[in-house]
Amino acid sequence: MGLEKEKLDSSIIMDEDEFNRSIEPILSKKEKVYVSSPDRDPNDINLHLKVDFDDVIAEPSSAHSFDKVWIGSHAVFELVKYVFYRLLTTLLAIPMAFVVGIVFAVLSCIHIWVMMPVVQSCMMALPSVQVVWRSLTDMLVAPLFRSMGRCGSSVDVRTTQN
Repeated sequence: MGLEKEKLDSSIIMDEDEFNRSIEPILSKKEKVYVSSPDRDPNDINLHLKVDFDDVIAEPSSAHSFDKVWIGSHAVFELVKYVFYRLLTTLLAIPMAFVVGIVFAVLSCIHIWVMMPVVQSCMMALPSVQVVWRSLTDMLVAPLFRSMGRCGSSVDVRTTQN
């Protein structure tokens, strides 16, 4: 029981098939134990909010603080970010979800029951409005601009040098 001076290397030689057969029970047990959390941002809407300590605070190579200060500030940053996010979501998540739910419900109701019937009514009435509008422009606007064009065409502009 003295000090060992020799280092012994040990190795196990297995075929790939034997290795796969021996590891399968372990993998199947781990899959049952480990359940991944659901992706709460599947469309990456808030991709810009993945802020880490290195994204906010960075020291150039010419100016470094003490290592303990850097580690401590990193720990404080992560802790405060974690605690305040949890606190704010605890206080604001349910009321904000309630308010946003009401806003989207009102917007959906207005869009479905007000906007779309008005748009569809306008689309049904547009062919007759288009005929009336074309006849009004042919009767009033077209003769006015035609006569202005004839008056303007008789104007002759010459430039002279003194």
